[in-house]
Amino acid sequence: MIEARRNKKFMAKNITEKSYNDAVAWLREHGFDILEAPGTQNRIFLKKLNVSAAIQKTEDGGVKVFARPGYLVGGEIAKLVDRGYQKFLRTTKTEVPATADHLTAIHQFTEELKEAIGSSSLYNESLGTVTDDHVYDRLEGQDKPAAQRSKRPWEAKPQPAGSKRRA
Repeated sequence: MIEARRNKKFMAKNITEKSYNDAVAWLREHGFDILEAPGTQNRIFLKKLNVSAAIQKTEDGGVKVFARPGYLVGGEIAKLVDRGYQKFLRTTKTEVPATADHLTAIHQFTEELKEAIGSSSLYNESLGTVTDDHVYDRLEGQDKPAAQRSKRPWEAKPQPAGSKRRA
């Protein structure tokens, strides 16, 4: 541990956010397809490895991610959903199981995008693909107040008046 502190290659690096123009230039140089968003200035769609995202220019000339990276399914940016046992790619029209190739492409695209815009890459994100939604059956509705949650199968249901409970 002490040796790691002495060795500067293990030290945290200062991340410098890039300007919008610098980021767009970096993206072009690294093989990203760039498409101007129709009817909007200073917003572009990016595509590489069949993954897409959108960035826009901020008021101070910086970069903001407008649409998070997602795999393209039927021409639509799919949202990554974790159901506990499997990750899925969900669009407004369909939901398909995510394969290792899908996840690898999303992860690589995301890391390159972070480098392009000068965003920090967090340790847990660098281990693999991070999902927006976790939809586990046992967690579903846990964000609601207790009174609004649906009954779990193991919770006793009220018995109708006059009925006898079997032992």
